[in-house]
Amino acid sequence: MRKMMIAIVLAGVTLTGCNTVKGLGRDIESVGEAGDRAM
Repeated sequence: MRKMMIAIVLAGVTLTGCNTVKGLGRDIESVGEAGDRAM
């Protein structure tokens, strides 16, 4: 279940697009934090 949630979030991040590698890093970090809060 958790892997599916992460995959959906990552797909959403990819679809919205990131202009820079730095922005992508921030997005990945926020996904990790959201997963930690969900647990």
